[in-house]
Amino acid sequence: MKLPLFSLLLIYCSISFAQLSVQNDAYVFVKNQYVYVTDDVNIDDVDSKIYLRDEAQLLQGNGTTGNSGIGQLSVYQTGTVNQWSYNYWCSPVGNNSAAFGNEDARVNLIDDATGLTSSVDALFVEGYDGSASPLSIAQRWLWTYQISDQYLDWFFVGATGNIKPGLGFTMKGNGTGLTGSQLYDFRGKPNNGTITNDVANGLNTLIGNPYPSAMDSAAFIHDPANQASINGTLQYWEQDGNVPSHVLQDYIGGYSLFTIDEFGAIITNTPAVFFTYDEQDNVFSLPPGPGGSGSKQALRYIPVGQGFMVEGIAGTPEAPAMVYTRNSHRAFAKESDGNSYFFRSNTNDSNTTETNEPIGIQYQDNGLSIIPEDYKRFRINVDFSDDELQYTRQLVLNFHDSATAGFDYGLELIRSESYSSDAYFSLDEKVYSGQAFAFEEALIIPVAINIEQEQPLRFRIFDIQNFDDSQGIYIHDNVTNAYTNLRNLDYELNIESGNYTDRFNIVFTNQALYVDEFNTTQLIINQDNTHHQLSVQNPNGMNVKRITLYDVAGKRVLQSDFDAIEEAYNLSTINLNDGVYIVNVSLDASSIAKSQKVIIKN
Repeated sequence: MKLPLFSLLLIYCSISFAQLSVQNDAYVFVKNQYVYVTDDVNIDDVDSKIYLRDEAQLLQGNGTTGNSGIGQLSVYQTGTVNQWSYNYWCSPVGNNSAAFGNEDARVNLIDDATGLTSSVDALFVEGYDGSASPLSIAQRWLWTYQISDQYLDWFFVGATGNIKPGLGFTMKGNGTGLTGSQLYDFRGKPNNGTITNDVANGLNTLIGNPYPSAMDSAAFIHDPANQASINGTLQYWEQDGNVPSHVLQDYIGGYSLFTIDEFGAIITNTPAVFFTYDEQDNVFSLPPGPGGSGSKQALRYIPVGQGFMVEGIAGTPEAPAMVYTRNSHRAFAKESDGNSYFFRSNTNDSNTTETNEPIGIQYQDNGLSIIPEDYKRFRINVDFSDDELQYTRQLVLNFHDSATAGFDYGLELIRSESYSSDAYFSLDEKVYSGQAFAFEEALIIPVAINIEQEQPLRFRIFDIQNFDDSQGIYIHDNVTNAYTNLRNLDYELNIESGNYTDRFNIVFTNQALYVDEFNTTQLIINQDNTHHQLSVQNPNGMNVKRITLYDVAGKRVLQSDFDAIEEAYNLSTINLNDGVYIVNVSLDASSIAKSQKVIIKN
């Protein structure tokens, strides 16, 4: 479709074009709907415009020509007004020119909206603080980040530095209020097609949604090329705007972690450490966290302009791998419908569902997602009180028959940042905030705790989904041999400084209740590394039903069931990796007669 001189097209319902060309003084005004263009968008002349308003969005198809034009697409997004707090951004537009294809963005492509279609250039200042009206942006907070795990590797871009398509950038708010939103008008050539950015194994890159439409996180995370290049955890920055300081060591903030299964039905997420939940599962914050109630929850659809960190699993800084965003990842999803959420200081409490693309995800009143009936889940809140600083690390556990002994992409959360006192799961020398298991009562799931200095420590449980009411969920303290059913009671203790990697376990049976019923010396467990064999001797003819091996992360790696009483049971361990394992010998479905660590060396 080509719009002639002085024409005007108002779109109040969804509409599709093969191509869209806007020329001379013509403009397209889209309100609360989407425009789908199969091939390219050409905004040919300097006075030609496309206005996306009221959460309108532009989606594009398989065309390979690329967008062009010296006119502008204008799309709004709101960030925090708070002058102390960062948002992570990704520009939906690049420099406008007659050339075909995406071009670098600059922060000075942002305008100050003065009317429904009118705007003026945003101002840029050299000081610490900007202003909301007229929109004035402090340049010193405009940075990008690519392939690093060091704070010193943030790269300053300022107002005019070039930012690759799809690469994220930081910007602080420009007002004096603690809460509220600042409107930004992004104007330029709309990004389109396949966009790549560099990633490297074990290092982070700040990217984002580079399109003037929402993006489906499930399609992005489970794109086959991305499964080979990133770990599948999206890291969204959250910061406490109540701390009136631009000094780094004063910041209170962290990353909300998010992943989703390939079908878009199961969200696994944890909040930044300064958010927590009380015993009624209502969001609140421990001091000195943010005041009031409400926490941000990342949803399936990533909104226009949202930036986030990803960690690479392939490539090196010298020979990086690529993370991809594509038109096939794009979707029409509005923040007001509760399907996407931009990480800023105000809270979106809407839980309605998008009528254009049914999701299948329902939410609890506290904003946490409800999982399908064939899954189980619970969360552990570990509360720290280090001098004056109190905070909570939340850990989440998913259970499903499809979960494996290794890393379950889309169900587990790998964490890049930790604090001097913190809690985590561990697998293959990586730190996790969420893990997945095939559920059985014999599971042993270690929870590692690092403590910088002596302090009170508390374990709490909530968001228990699809477990029988009678199923106990225990924290086992290996030092005191205490079993605490977290469904009935929090576990609190005063703990000395140290790294506790094997003191605390999540278990599902209270062995203290039946340990005296069996003479565990009647079973002798030996690992023969010469012949790669685990042996369980049974001299007194005990009725052994099952032998199970778990790695130190608590994942089942080997299991054998038995119908007959034998003098000895032998299991081959030749296919297992070198390491420490836990052997459980069970006499029936609910009891463990003996549990012992063995070292396997192949």
